[in-house]
Amino acid sequence: MNRVQVKDLIIDNDKPFTLIAGLNVLESKEITEQVISECVKVSKELGIPYIFKASYDKANRSSVDSYRGPGVEKGIEILSDLKDKHDVPIISDVHNEREVEIVKDVLDIIQIPAFLCRQTDLVGEIARTGLPVNIKKAQFMSPSDIENVITKFKSYGNEKLLLCERGTSFGYNNLIVDMIGLANLKSYNHPVIFDVTHSLQKPGGLGDKTAGRRKNVLDLAKSGMALGLAGLFLETHPDPDQAKCDGPCALPLSYLKEFLSQIKSLDDLVKSFEALDLE
Repeated sequence: MNRVQVKDLIIDNDKPFTLIAGLNVLESKEITEQVISECVKVSKELGIPYIFKASYDKANRSSVDSYRGPGVEKGIEILSDLKDKHDVPIISDVHNEREVEIVKDVLDIIQIPAFLCRQTDLVGEIARTGLPVNIKKAQFMSPSDIENVITKFKSYGNEKLLLCERGTSFGYNNLIVDMIGLANLKSYNHPVIFDVTHSLQKPGGLGDKTAGRRKNVLDLAKSGMALGLAGLFLETHPDPDQAKCDGPCALPLSYLKEFLSQIKSLDDLVKSFEALDLE
């Protein structure tokens, strides 16, 4: 098993899960501070390893009028300040090779968006940083397709790889999570992260933006984490109906502690079981 170390955190399918949580995209200073503060507080209270996530730019929105965020220069400055203030590792997504040089000295993990996971030049530029990388499996890819991405990434001399499930296209405007496929991702011997909130999307479901099914976030999180995974990826917001991006999928921040308490109990139970090597 290829464990991934981020500062003093060890991310591994067999260890207690790591939480990657925060905002879909950086919003106001007040909202961002509220979210990171609550995530830090709750994760410490529950003893859950924590990494803060927020995008500085959403470059793949449906509508030209969609909010994109502060951009890479301003955004990475904000993320650097949050990292120093709260003493937590930071992850954000990179959309092109130019951004890599700007972000590599601030981010602790670089994320490759699902739509870009097969972009050879981008994968190579990110891999060459030597940083841990969270690669999201594209919605149009099968679990077996990810093997080519893994091979490509490793060809640049970096094995610090997390594999992230975020749902699979199922007809128009819908995603599903194939639990057998999610379990099969573990066979590649890299930590597997489950992005539960993006898996709840209904892409283009509101015409010019994404719809979602946040009322099912606990159901889906329990289903995925019952497989014994390395981490849970979660987006949360104080008022999801007013969120500037993907609010229909976000967990209301007020539910964070109870939500994570249940997931931690499940994770602890599942990882206490003896594995069965079934043929």
